[in-house]
Amino acid sequence: MNGWKEFLSRMNSGALEIESLKKVAQDNYSAYGVYPSSIQAYEGSYLFLAWDGNEKKLIAFKESKVSDQLSGEETELLGSRVKVCKLDNANCKIIRSIFPYTNPVSHKGRSITMGLGDRLGLASAGHIRLLKDYDVFPVLAQQSIRELNLTGRTYEDVLAAAAWAVFQEGYTKGYGADGDHLKTPEEVKMALDYGFTMITLDCSEHIRNDITGLSDAEVEVLYSNISEDDKNRLESKYLNAEIKVGESVIKFTDAEFKRIILIYLNAIKYTVDIYHQVIASCGRSIDFEMSIDETQTPTSPGAHYVVARELLDAGVEITSLAPRFCGEFQKGIDYRGDVAQFTKEFEIHTQIALKLGYKLSIHSGSDKFTVFPVIGEKTGGVYHLKTAGTNWLEAVRVIAYKNPGLYRRMHEFALEKLAEAKKYYHISAIPANIPSLDKLSDDELPSLMDKDDSRQVLHITYGLILLAKNSGGSSIFKDEIYSALNENESEYYAALKKHIGKHAEKLGIR
Repeated sequence: MNGWKEFLSRMNSGALEIESLKKVAQDNYSAYGVYPSSIQAYEGSYLFLAWDGNEKKLIAFKESKVSDQLSGEETELLGSRVKVCKLDNANCKIIRSIFPYTNPVSHKGRSITMGLGDRLGLASAGHIRLLKDYDVFPVLAQQSIRELNLTGRTYEDVLAAAAWAVFQEGYTKGYGADGDHLKTPEEVKMALDYGFTMITLDCSEHIRNDITGLSDAEVEVLYSNISEDDKNRLESKYLNAEIKVGESVIKFTDAEFKRIILIYLNAIKYTVDIYHQVIASCGRSIDFEMSIDETQTPTSPGAHYVVARELLDAGVEITSLAPRFCGEFQKGIDYRGDVAQFTKEFEIHTQIALKLGYKLSIHSGSDKFTVFPVIGEKTGGVYHLKTAGTNWLEAVRVIAYKNPGLYRRMHEFALEKLAEAKKYYHISAIPANIPSLDKLSDDELPSLMDKDDSRQVLHITYGLILLAKNSGGSSIFKDEIYSALNENESEYYAALKKHIGKHAEKLGIR
């Protein structure tokens, strides 16, 4: 598609009024390949995104200060200078400097926020097309260090991909950028330096998972090593307290209290230090989330209360907190566990968050359709939900449908590398349950993305697939994956709209 030059001819032949140009581009998208919502006028130039051959480019029409700043190939067309620019990080910075809506912002005060991890950098426009009509604040740029390492991307890449999508769709309602599951001060500072507006601090390495298996006598020995100041302060606050949350009352036995303190005290202190040393001093409003979900220990309501109360009393401004809920929130599949127990405990967790003034955050939140109605109802529509791998799986589904040969190679490679991928992610997939590809026709391949075992195998092997290279150093899959999805962009957007739309429906979002 190289019709943007024809679009410029159309522009040059009539009045250059933005809304009319957008309608022309919309009505003739298949001919021109110009994204209508991206068309902007700025200081004498006209800027828009369009397909240029097999690549999406930024087109700057007519000379101006901004077109001078952009890097790209210059040509003359219709008596005016045209610059064809790559959608790279440097050009993105210029776009972000002149169009403020393309920069991420804090989501404080927003009721429903949704993290939409985009591992390929291709999904955000599809998310916007769905969520623009909902009362949901999208956190479009959401990646962990683990995901960056497994995709070979940087935080600058992640933020640029989201900003380009916002520009493409002309989306002006605001979006966020989450440095997800960060563990060190250096990681937090890096995300902040790139302009991320949300920090999710992963405290799993400071949580004592071994405490639950110890005897009361062993707990007493460990508890005796806590400083007298900490013991006196904490015991006076919690040991004889009756804390009313909603219709429930939280009380602590001596044994339960000591185990909670031993499990979480180091994580609390670590969080307080990082918040005050790095986050509070960064000079702008940050959405701060503490994550205690990636542990072996489900977070009891009492533990949740103590952790949150201690953070708040230490001056930490919490936007959201992610407990480890009962049952299993595994990657890419529905909730596994006792729904009645989840409902009962989730309601108390919700009441704690409401009482203390922040939102519950639900991690590994994609595809948990069984408990989505509970989440939507019990929170009263105030929560943060994180999704990530499910968006990659919808890309895989499109590839299976449009390029079955590529999918077959990806599938076989994923099975070969599964043991390696399980070093990074916990799943319960049983490869033996996945049908042999030899027994499946091409038309049956997309249905593998509806089955738990194959979903999880493809879910966690994304990094190994994307980084795989042959003996000559060339990509085995990555280039083909991007080519397939770019060629079938509308199908990918439609798949995301359908799948994340099902999330919204089950959550009761209107």
